[in-house]
Amino acid sequence: MPYIAPREREDMDYMLRDAMHAGELNYAFCNLILGYVSYKGLSYQTINDVIGALEGAKAEFQRRVVTPYEDSKIKQNGDLPWPKVETKD
Repeated sequence: MPYIAPREREDMDYMLRDAMHAGELNYAFCNLILGYVSYKGLSYQTINDVIGALEGAKAEFQRRVVTPYEDSKIKQNGDLPWPKVETKD
């Protein structure tokens, strides 16, 4: 995940901090994307940039939030009895 300077974050944070439900969050994402496309122009590269940024953000959210949450729930409630899978080398 690319990290940006704190001053640059302040300029962007206002768009997302007040999202109250998934529809507003979706709207904020779409509005940000449309602004980027409008600024950069519609092209394969711009489309690729947007998809790459969305996938990167998704991966970072998975790594930083979802995985630790799931691990805590496994500790709390127990895991499934996953079978050991042998690999063929």
